[in-house]
Amino acid sequence: MMSQIREANIPTVTLNNGVQIPQLGFGVFQVPAEDTQRIVEDALEAGYRHIDTAAAYRNEAGVGAAIAASGLPREEIFITTKLRNGEQGTAHEAFQHSRVALGIDYVDLYLIHWPVPSQGLFTQAWKTMEKLYAGGEIRAIGVSNFLSDHLDTLLESSEIVPTVNQIEIHPTFQQRDLAAKSRSLGIAVEAYSPLGQGADLDASAVKSLAARYGATPAQIVLAWHLAQGTIVIPKSAHSARMRENLGAAALQLAPAEIAQISALESGARAGSDPAVAAHSQL
Repeated sequence: MMSQIREANIPTVTLNNGVQIPQLGFGVFQVPAEDTQRIVEDALEAGYRHIDTAAAYRNEAGVGAAIAASGLPREEIFITTKLRNGEQGTAHEAFQHSRVALGIDYVDLYLIHWPVPSQGLFTQAWKTMEKLYAGGEIRAIGVSNFLSDHLDTLLESSEIVPTVNQIEIHPTFQQRDLAAKSRSLGIAVEAYSPLGQGADLDASAVKSLAARYGATPAQIVLAWHLAQGTIVIPKSAHSARMRENLGAAALQLAPAEIAQISALESGARAGSDPAVAAHSQL
């Protein structure tokens, strides 16, 4: 049943190095460590095959325990984790710590979590990640929260173009120029806080489309993301809602309906501004 759900409903995006990533994944931001194994097991049972975590979330071990308990072949599960801001100068050691915590031999996607331009270390971290990629310990490397100038700085000194830029995107905060630039460079766009931390689900355009399709507001917003080729990682602690969110992959919105949701743009950032964010995450 689980493989049928994956094959029938969840599209994949081919990254610039040929690796395929499930377009609809499952995020574990702010999932307590003690609940992570249970919640990720539920997500895998529901049909998710892409799990997104980070060292800063302090729940990598729970993700790894869930993967081990699932009995699923390792190659069927796409695992993303991220480098802490305070460990950009020791990226090799930080990666190995994450890999061991996850209990796996390789990571599918490893991201620099934030650029933290004030410390000037993200290009150094990237060079380390390029070596780990060359050694086969990571299948794809990418970035998160990188603005246009951060991408420019990275590309000036890098050998490898990032496969992914994971950024805050939802109907009221779309970062269209940044998403377009990322894509023009061959960098796939991945949305975190894809539902605007729930706030965007109350928009009248979203509610009316949900009523029209007999869908949940979350399914409508996720379908909007998927229609634009964006990778998306919603989070829920509830098994029924996990399954509902997966149903977004079966929704095909009309161009005019996509435009209705896109018109909700208001510049309402929910998270930190990457231009100045400098939290250590330690």
